[in-house]
Amino acid sequence: MDQTDSYPVKLYIYDMSKGMARQLSVPMLGRHIDGIWHTAIVVHGKEYFFGGSIGISSCAPGGTPLGDPDCVVEMGFTEVPGEIFMEYLTSLADSTYRGDKYNLFEHNCNTFSNEVAQFLTGKKIPSYITDLPSDILSTPFGQVLRPLLDSMVINPGGNSITGQP
Repeated sequence: MDQTDSYPVKLYIYDMSKGMARQLSVPMLGRHIDGIWHTAIVVHGKEYFFGGSIGISSCAPGGTPLGDPDCVVEMGFTEVPGEIFMEYLTSLADSTYRGDKYNLFEHNCNTFSNEVAQFLTGKKIPSYITDLPSDILSTPFGQVLRPLLDSMVINPGGNSITGQP
């Protein structure tokens, strides 16, 4: 491989609320929230994300049941080749990002996307995404909902990168 090869890295952003957060956040939380964000990293021709039960998954870009992303952020380029990237993801899938490690507020698709984006490009994903859990939990309604939301698992589909169900 030529040492100057570089590959585009994109952040796919999906609003899990499909616009409902914009409409209901002020009456429910007392503050405006634009969306309930699910994110994924697209690199080397695939979309990679972390969800409950399966862990790290992949699919064709835009190939989850969520459909096309609401927004795409160009994160830059990486020189990390596909083979090394897969070794990195496999090590994460076997440790930090196993399906049983998923937590909606503290260890979710957005923490995964942020960590992978930094590995590939040295850049973090936008803070309005990573700050959302603390924004919600800082409200009285967020505190009331926390026990229910802590039990939720989000898995937008795709295939486990480790081949495990």
